[in-house]
Amino acid sequence: MSGPKYLEFDTIGLHGGQRPDSVTGSRAVPIYQSVAFSFESEDEASSRFDIARSGYAYSRIANPTVAVLEERLAMLEGGIGAVATASGMAAIHLAIVTLASAGSHIVASKSLYGGTHNLFSYTLPRFGITTSFVDTSDPDAFARAIKPNTVMLFTETVSNPDCSVADIPRLATVAHEFGLPLVVDATLTTPYLMKPIEFGADIVIHSLTKFIGGHGTTIGGVVIDGGVFDWLASAEKFPTLCKPYDGFDGLNFAEEFGPSAFIIRARREGLRDFGACLSATSAFQLLQGVETLSLRMARHVSNTESVVDFLCEEESVEQVFHPRLKEHRDHELSRALYPKGTGAVMSFEIKGGYEAAKKFINALNLFSHLANVGDAKSLVIHPASTTHSRMDNAALLQAGISEGLVRLSIGLEDVSDLISDLSKALYRSQK
Repeated sequence: MSGPKYLEFDTIGLHGGQRPDSVTGSRAVPIYQSVAFSFESEDEASSRFDIARSGYAYSRIANPTVAVLEERLAMLEGGIGAVATASGMAAIHLAIVTLASAGSHIVASKSLYGGTHNLFSYTLPRFGITTSFVDTSDPDAFARAIKPNTVMLFTETVSNPDCSVADIPRLATVAHEFGLPLVVDATLTTPYLMKPIEFGADIVIHSLTKFIGGHGTTIGGVVIDGGVFDWLASAEKFPTLCKPYDGFDGLNFAEEFGPSAFIIRARREGLRDFGACLSATSAFQLLQGVETLSLRMARHVSNTESVVDFLCEEESVEQVFHPRLKEHRDHELSRALYPKGTGAVMSFEIKGGYEAAKKFINALNLFSHLANVGDAKSLVIHPASTTHSRMDNAALLQAGISEGLVRLSIGLEDVSDLISDLSKALYRSQK
């Protein structure tokens, strides 16, 4: 980071990657709303373009405001570097295309965010990249699904919306036994609740749109490199990193940059050619969320636990899905990996199926009905008809999404008001 090496989470969240501006003394991170940055000489210009010299040239590749956000998030996760993107889906796409090519294969959890499932199921196959989906709770299933052309294992820390908990340490062991990286989408948990890199993950992804931003105002994503995977040890699997690349005059990223090969290629090729960069203003807005992340997550978790307990006592609720519950299949695993709690996204099945779910959602007042999670405000949606509607019935069943399933994202309101709102809506859903 720029400045002293602060080690504690809250301090990094406030200071990581930044010192007061050297020109103006600004304590806040300045918004460098500039497309391009001037060079002092032709030699400097050419060296920045061929990766011989660090610095800023064009904001699609790197921007000083965005750089603070990237460094701060890398520090919070314990990674060596990060690339911020225009959205969470852009971050997932960037991670995949940095490693995969036509003919590549991915092994992924079957319980995934609907947009990710669509990408893996329908879009990537158009480009010759296929995916096998397996049970999140069964690391051996991941091992059995690996093929000679597999390039990564992919999972979410806690899945959306069925709240399955991935056994990151065991999945990391499986991945590394086969010379593969473990890529983890940690959007729902954030580094406050768990740092996947500490448990063996190699690459971590966040939709910054959700809890890290925290206020439903700004879309963004990030890819964070743990910097521990030995790409050259599995060179035949990763030609994008381990063979000369004509796009940079025959540069071999793994030989030149070692453990940081992935994140450097993701930036220098991925942002250059795919272009899904984060704007300086968006980075500034997301930094405001980072500064209060730990305070908000603690409240999110405590409110969620109270709501879970309430719903478990309601006669109109058939089943509640959250690892807090002892009957949840991943309860013990969640206690081991998430001592601070497993987050604020939960789901439940309501008696009466889809018709009751519609009545319930329409009767809510405090819960906003929209397609997002991780807002300071509480949110609700019916996954089968919205966020996961592109999945066929078999895929929905595999992901644990029924017609009566309702997803909640618990916000920061007074929990007594939330419970009152839920109680009234549940009553009306059964009429």
